[in-house]
Order: sequence, then structure tokens, then C-alpha cells
Amino acid sequence: MRLSIRHTTRYRFDNPVVHALQRLRLTPKETQGQEILEWSMEYDNAHEELVYEDQHHNTTVLVGVEPGTREVTITCRGKVDTHDHAGVIGRHAGHLPLWSFLAQTKLTRPGKGISRLVEEVRSLGGERLDMLHELSRRTLERVKYKIGTTNTGTTAEESYAAQSGVCQDHAHIFIGAARALEVPARYVSGYLMMNDRIEQEATHAWAEAFVEGLGWVGFDISNGISPDERYVRVATGRDYRDASPVTGISFGNTSQVTEVDVEVEQQQQVQQ
Repeated sequence: MRLSIRHTTRYRFDNPVVHALQRLRLTPKETQGQEILEWSMEYDNAHEELVYEDQHHNTTVLVGVEPGTREVTITCRGKVDTHDHAGVIGRHAGHLPLWSFLAQTKLTRPGKGISRLVEEVRSLGGERLDMLHELSRRTLERVKYKIGTTNTGTTAEESYAAQSGVCQDHAHIFIGAARALEVPARYVSGYLMMNDRIEQEATHAWAEAFVEGLGWVGFDISNGISPDERYVRVATGRDYRDASPVTGISFGNTSQVTEVDVEVEQQQQVQQ
């Protein structure tokens, strides 16, 4: 499937910026089941400082904000060809060893609630892949998708206890539980084309777990499926903080509001 993507991020500052840097992880990965045909990034009132690949093989761009600016716009455009591999990404790659994805982070660390979920799933036994699908199912069953009840700093245990959250929270719960089950797991940020619309709510998030014989396998807990050709992988990491689309710092006693517009639609492919 050929997907056309347009992603616009806007910052509005209360006061003119003295100095600000933004770290962008907005470039899709070249990986199994995904080829990047074209991708561009444009900046209003900002300029590119540095492009590098981080420890997770995420293309990372450092952008400097022009002094005195009150508003910044970052626009990404591109086309990506995707293929359905039932969520299977395959072998491990990156600068970090596989065992590093067994370590819990502040956002994924299980408390009493998730620990009980882990024991429930562990007691079922069976094949590891089946166990992970059951973990995904029970996570969504216990934690309903609800916007506005959590934020980017909400931990997996907090969301599980509240019984509500969004895709980021579902991914963190799954990752924390999978690691407690001694399965390497990681966070994925990217795009999902919803079939009934072009304008999407925001970027999407899901999880991947490492299964012997298959490699990395994706689980979209919020939608109860493994990622298919409607998904575009952009960044991966141990949790949201490693794969956040935009992070940054600013000086000058300012605050900022972020507006995000995402459009994803299928393009017709011309047969050769």
C-alpha cells in the first residue's frame, strides 16, 4: 500500500524566544515491510542544526528556533510503501543489545496491579506468541481507551489503576508486563491510516516484543490487532521518551502550546 503523509506541528510561545532547541524524531524508518519513497521537512522560524542516528536507529533532527520568535511550524511530507507481514519486523538491529529491552523504565515499571496481570498471563502457559496476544487482549479489556485521562508523564501503573488511557498508556502497560515475563519489549511511535478518514487524530503508538524464531513482532493494543500495511513505523525506544516525535528546551520565561495535524491517505500505485 502506498501512503501519503502530511504532519504539521505548531508551537506558539507566550513571549519571544531567547533560545530554543527541538529534537525531532519524525522520519520514518527503512525497515522490513516499509520503504520510504520520499520525505521532506520544512521549518518556519526555525532552522536545522544537526541530523544524526540515535541508539535505536531513529533519524533524529536537532532544530534551532530563531531568536525573538513567537510561533514555529514544522511540516513533514512524504510517501511510504508498506506491506502486511502480520506485524513481524524480524531480526534485532540497533546499537543497543537485546537484553537492554528487558530493563524497566519509570514509565513502564509494574506496580501491584500490573504484577497481578503478569501472574495471570504467566499461569496460562503455552507458546510465547499466544501469551503476548493474551496480554494485549487483557490490557485493552482492563484499560479502556479514553482521551484526556492521562498525559505523557503518566506511568503504566497509574493508567492501569485508573482503568483508562490512550495508545501510549496501552503500550507502556504491555511493555512493562512483557518485560516482567522476561520478554524484551519496546515502544513504537508512528502513523496509522484509519479507513474512514484522511485527517487522523494524532500520531499513533504501539508495542513490539521479541519472539524467538520470529524476531520483533508488533502489537497494537488499542486496536486489538498486529500492525498491518496501514501502519508506518517512525521511531522506537524503551518507552515514550526514547521515541517521542518532538522534545525540546527553551529559555526566556516562555510557555508553549503544541498543535498537531496529521493526514494519512492511500495513494494509487501505477503498475509498471
